[in-house]
Amino acid sequence: MSTLTVVIGKSGAGKTASLRNMDPAQTLLVQVVKKPLPFKSNTWRHFNPESCPTGNIFATDQAATILKIAAKTSRKVIVIDDFQYMLANELMRRSDERGYDKFTDIAKHGWELFTVLSTLPDDVRVYLLSHSQEDENGTTKLKTIGKMLDEKIVLEGLVSIVLRATVTDGKHEFSTRNSGADTVKAPMGLFDEERIPNDLKLVDDRICEFYEIAPASTNREAA
Repeated sequence: MSTLTVVIGKSGAGKTASLRNMDPAQTLLVQVVKKPLPFKSNTWRHFNPESCPTGNIFATDQAATILKIAAKTSRKVIVIDDFQYMLANELMRRSDERGYDKFTDIAKHGWELFTVLSTLPDDVRVYLLSHSQEDENGTTKLKTIGKMLDEKIVLEGLVSIVLRATVTDGKHEFSTRNSGADTVKAPMGLFDEERIPNDLKLVDDRICEFYEIAPASTNREAA
């Protein structure tokens, strides 16, 4: 069973920027929205079967495609950026459809993504980055589409680690403890600090140590 971690936060809170210290050779970045990275690097390249077959960035907003490449890659870290747009893009493509079937389909695709990604090999870590939203009770949570995912499923309930990207006085951090008004959580002992730098490499190192996962350098070469 792989380790699936959710990182929520407002746009600009530092979710994508947290990839800056990750090893591109061991990381597959799935961009639901294709856009430039918020940090300078020439080692992150978009996959192209002809010009860049060893690229480490794959752009798609299709749940089935994400699951297919996640199962195929030998990289041990998979990052899915802008998850909420996978749901929103499908909603907009199907905006002319009447009835509630489209909402059921979208909810199913979101649920399938979470459940299937959690069944990858034990040494795989999946990081799902998404915008946050506030519900009617003022609780900050993962941004979704419709009531089925919010009320019937509750996607955060399918994982053990939820971090929240925050910005205070210009300082970008990850919150590791529940405030009473969000869905942040982590296993006891994973993080001693209430706030840590928005550094996904730091998070990945802590997870590997906590769950006794071999370092990336001992894994087979990524492809």
